[in-house]
Amino acid sequence: MLKSLFSGVSGLQSHQVAMDVESNNIANVNTVGFKYSRANFSDLLAQTNAIATAPQGQLGGKNPVQIGLGSTASSTTRIFSQGSIQNSDKNTDVAIQGDGFFIISPDAGTTYKYTRAGDFKFDASGNFVDNNGFIAQGWLRDPVTGKVDSTAPIENINIPPGLTTPAQPTTEVVLKANLNSGPLVESYSRAYPIDATGVVSDYNGNTTGVNSGDVGFMFNSNGEAFSLQSGQGVTIDYGDGTIYNYEYQPDGTGDFQTLKQLRDKIQADVVNVSSTATVIVDDKGKIKIDNSVAGGGALNITVEPITATGVTENARFLTTMSALEGSLPNVTGAVAFSQDFNAATHSSSIDIFDSLGTKHTLRTEFRKVSASKWDMRITVPEPATISTAAPTNQVNGSITFNTDGSLSTYDPTSVSFTGNNGSAPNQTVNLSFGTPNKFDGMTSFDSKSATSGISQDGYTGGDLVGIRIDQSGTLIGSFSNGRSFGLAQIAMAKFTNNEGLATEGGNVYNQTANSGDPIIGTAATAGRGFIQSSALEASNVDLSRALTELIIIQRGFQANGKTITTSDQLLQTLIGLKQ
Repeated sequence: MLKSLFSGVSGLQSHQVAMDVESNNIANVNTVGFKYSRANFSDLLAQTNAIATAPQGQLGGKNPVQIGLGSTASSTTRIFSQGSIQNSDKNTDVAIQGDGFFIISPDAGTTYKYTRAGDFKFDASGNFVDNNGFIAQGWLRDPVTGKVDSTAPIENINIPPGLTTPAQPTTEVVLKANLNSGPLVESYSRAYPIDATGVVSDYNGNTTGVNSGDVGFMFNSNGEAFSLQSGQGVTIDYGDGTIYNYEYQPDGTGDFQTLKQLRDKIQADVVNVSSTATVIVDDKGKIKIDNSVAGGGALNITVEPITATGVTENARFLTTMSALEGSLPNVTGAVAFSQDFNAATHSSSIDIFDSLGTKHTLRTEFRKVSASKWDMRITVPEPATISTAAPTNQVNGSITFNTDGSLSTYDPTSVSFTGNNGSAPNQTVNLSFGTPNKFDGMTSFDSKSATSGISQDGYTGGDLVGIRIDQSGTLIGSFSNGRSFGLAQIAMAKFTNNEGLATEGGNVYNQTANSGDPIIGTAATAGRGFIQSSALEASNVDLSRALTELIIIQRGFQANGKTITTSDQLLQTLIGLKQ
């Protein structure tokens, strides 16, 4: 009889433990990152009144006769199911979606603790801490490589207040653009000036390395290509009845190929009629015949197409040259002009930075000079220099393309930049215009000239203005110079048996012998969940389940109480037999 009393008492005690566990769950229904627990019951040892017997002869076997001695709360199990993710307005709040724990330390990494609560913040010293003041562990940016090495040992995440980033001088300029190879262009510029002695200069008066351009690949005033073919051209009669041929040959064996050769030929011929006449290409890109210097003869210019067997008329070139027609007496102001000659051009500019963080504009200009070749000119504003020869702020080169429009070669591939402002001299800036025989950089297709991408890797110094956290747990700093890069990365730990962790309050867990060792790595790798910033993981306590459990525990407690009162009544009846 007494056994039933003690069974009831054990039942009350077990349900009291269950009540304690469930009350704790409900108390933490709004605790960030909390994982609810479940009380596990087991029965106590049973008293054996008769053992089991095997069947013998005609008598069947008998089961044991055992009387249970009650129950006990043998263990509690923490349920690590995912809590709902709640967005917040704090950018240092982080939530784990999936398995894993944040690693925190109360003693600069000597010991580690673990938590799912991601309510982090920066303290006055720049430590990334939780609400207990424990410092989150992870990896910091290497100041030499500029990278966060997640294979290194973890350490305190600390971002010093007032962090600044020094200036980074430009080491590379990457350009992706198409240079129009077609017969109709929208981007073109007038031909370079050529003086009466045949010297070609650019618009700034520079004469070094200036190409007057292949007329066969030049354009009229409407951006239409002349597209001169071998043998095409014009004849000119300057008024003395002599017909002068101006035949184009792309290999240079004819009367002209370049605009300079055409000017030189006209100059050599026109003086046969007027000895004082001069021919130039003016700053409008037009061939100009000047017959105003006294002592020469009158000119009466007539332009006709070349008519030879197998040669067709080139109407655009004829129209451009026919503008010279007319009478030019040897008097002041007697000048004649062709229509303008133009070259397909394209340009791109980008700011580069020196070691002081000062900006300088690097401009790259392209000018078509033949079927597959474009002259390239790179300039920077004075007093900066990129050349030892005058003009020192300019470097000339070229770029060529294959027949499929892919890049063939280009030169120069780098420039040596000196800002002449106190910054480090001879700063090498590599020019990355693409891979030869591929289409990953500069191309030359029959489509509009356009820059599709231009970038460089330098920047001026800047102050830290904000921090955000991405899904890998990287703390990305934004600086006042417009740059952003990883400053640190939050480490995460994964355990073989999460339920084996021991809690010590404050949303903190400790490793135990049954949890296994922590497997440390980055978020979203090797089974670890990913990190969501500006969010917190809510408690996984389900109130509907918890309140239902309360009813069950209450009824269980009441029922065990009934066994005690019922046993008491039976004892009273037994005692009454003595009377």
